[in-house]
Parts: sequence; structure tokens; C-alpha cells
Amino acid sequence: MASIRRTLSPAYHDRTYQNGAAAAAAAATSSPLSLSSSSSQKIFTKHSSSTFFNFNAFQKFLASIFLQKRQRFRGSFYRCLIFFILGFFLGMFLFGHVDNDVQNHDFSFEMKPPHVNVQLDDNDNHSIKHKRDDFAVSLGVVDQNRFDYIPKKQLIVITPTYNRALQAYYLNRLGQVLRLVQPPLLWIVVEMKTASLETAEMLRRTGVMYRHLVCDKNLSNVKDRGVYQRNAAFEHIERHRLDGIVYFADDDNVYSIDLFESLRETSRFGTWPVAMLAQSKNKAILEGPVCNGTQVIGWHTNEKSKRLRRFHVDMSGFAFNSTIFWDPKRWRRPSSNSIRQLDTVKEGFQETTFIEQVVEDESQMEGVPPGCSRVLNWHLHLDAQGLVYPTGWLFQKNLDVIIPIQ
Repeated sequence: MASIRRTLSPAYHDRTYQNGAAAAAAAATSSPLSLSSSSSQKIFTKHSSSTFFNFNAFQKFLASIFLQKRQRFRGSFYRCLIFFILGFFLGMFLFGHVDNDVQNHDFSFEMKPPHVNVQLDDNDNHSIKHKRDDFAVSLGVVDQNRFDYIPKKQLIVITPTYNRALQAYYLNRLGQVLRLVQPPLLWIVVEMKTASLETAEMLRRTGVMYRHLVCDKNLSNVKDRGVYQRNAAFEHIERHRLDGIVYFADDDNVYSIDLFESLRETSRFGTWPVAMLAQSKNKAILEGPVCNGTQVIGWHTNEKSKRLRRFHVDMSGFAFNSTIFWDPKRWRRPSSNSIRQLDTVKEGFQETTFIEQVVEDESQMEGVPPGCSRVLNWHLHLDAQGLVYPTGWLFQKNLDVIIPIQ
């Protein structure tokens, strides 16, 4: 009987298998009946090996990416570190003198809160000056000289007025002057009985901070009208505790801007000479203090009838601190009675009787400006008497006499 021997190809002896593939291959070669199972096993083995190869390739790809990023990060970090160390030593050795320059200057970055310095005046032990430093923010190298902000004192201007032909002209002129004065300024305008719409409209147009008051006092004499109106303003200041320098500015007087700026230097009571037109309108007189610096040493006067007065000054020739009304302890007033103008004294003595309630003598006064060598306002007495003015200061029809144009 003839026998058939199958020899294996020499290529299969050198092949190695993994994960039990050798046993499966041996079974497939030893049994001729397992052809189909052997073919399916080869297909599965081929698919497994290809999937495993793809996974290994993906892992190698990711590893190469992360390795490159890590190497780049390390290289950048080392370069930055080298440059930082190099710049640090260059700055220390080459620019070390900057520290000395900064120490020699006032280098600061600070915000200073406002504070108040209270000082006593040399001439008046009871007068207090307030000085306030503004917020100071200094950036970089600044100079030693700092700018201090000193708040200006408020001016309280009292103007009594009444309906007459030239009222609109006078109030508008005074309002335009006050408009040029640096704030803060408060204009108190006082009328009798009722507040006229014309005056209220004019005050709104001036652009000056104002208060429109009414004095409802019954008049027994028209000459006392200004006394009651000023007293109404005093009551308003005392009730609301207004702080500032009080000045009587009649609407028919003439004022300079320098006068109002000089008033802010007043501590307790300031006075100055006033140029006046005599009642006869034929001569000019000067009335007010004679000063040695800021010290009052005498008085100018030209009318014999007024030489009996204690203080020879016009109503528009002095100003005083408003706290005298509502803070008597600060000024050590002997009496806490209200300070008011008196309607029981003769005409021409209103000023001196009022000043006697405010100060004791000339030592408590200040000459404005120093030396009292300038005339800062004029009292002219030019009011028109008996003239008819239109209601609302508006003409409803033509005047009686019309001159036609030739």
C-alpha cells in the first residue's frame, strides 16, 4: 500500500506565534478536516494583529506629540530664566544710582485726607482762621512745595429795596457787579410787605445765588424802612446760622470788585473810607477810618452835626462776621441779646449805635485795605423823587409827547 507523506514548507518552521497561535496552527496542519476552522482562525488572527498595530501606532503618535511639547516648554523656560537673570544683574550694576536720586526727591504715591489747621490771629485772640488742605495725589517725582487749597469765606450781601422809578436800574447794576465776584456769595434782597414779581424775575436773571425776603413790619415812619428790612435779614441769618461776612450794599450805591474781594480778609469787623456826595450835591466828602496799617487810629468826618457820633462811618463802609449774631461765646460778647438796628435813634446815628453792639472799641476793628488809602465804594444820593414808573417796568403805550422824524 502506497503511503503519501506531506512535507511542510520550510518557511513555517521559522515563524513564531503569539497568544496561542502556535497551537492553533499545529492543529490546523495536523488535521485535514479542519480547513474551514483554520481559515476562519487566520482571518481573526489577521484582524487582531492589524487592530493591535493601529493602537500601538496611535500611542506612539501621542507620545511623540507630548514629548515635543515638553521639550519646547523646557527650552522656553530655560531661555526666559537666563534672560531674567542677565537683566537683573545688568540693572543692579549699571543703574544702581537711580535709588540715590529717588531718595533725594520726594517720591510718593499717597492720598492725604483733608485736615483743618486752626490758628489764632495776632491782633485778635478770639478770631479763628481755618485752613484746609485739599486732597493731594502725587504721582512720580514731585517738588517739595505743595499747593494748599484755602476755601474762601462766604459773602452775605444785604440789600434793602423798594418800588420806585429807578429800582430796576439799580438792582440790575448791583446784580451785574455781584455776578463778577468770586463765589461763594449770597445776596439777600429784602422788600416791604410783599415780594414783587418784577424783583423776583430780575433776581433770577442775574445768575447770583440769592434769597428774596419780605419784611411785614408796620411802618410808622418811611425813614425807618431800611432799619426794619436789615433787621429782617439779621433774623434770617440768625435762624439759619449762616456763616460768612455780612455787608450792607444799598442798591443805589456804586461798588468796585476789589471791595468784595477785600471783605474776605475780615476776621471780626472791617471798615474803610467811603466817598460821599453831600446832601447839597455841591461837594464830595470822605467818611471813614484813618488807619496805620490795619489798625484804626482815627476817623474822617466833615459834618459838624455828626461829630457827636462814636464811630464815623457810613452804612456801606463796614462789614463783620455773621457768627456774631448766633455765637456770642466765640466772640466773648458780654450780652447774649440779639443784635439789631434801632428805630429810636436820630437819623445819621443808625451806624454808630449798631457798631457799638458789635465791637467795644477800635482795637477790635481792621482797616480794609491796609492803610485805608483806597476808596472802594461811593454813596452818591442820586435817587429820583416823584417820578412815575410803569407797572412791571414795561410800557403799555407810547409816551405822551412824540416827536416825529423830519
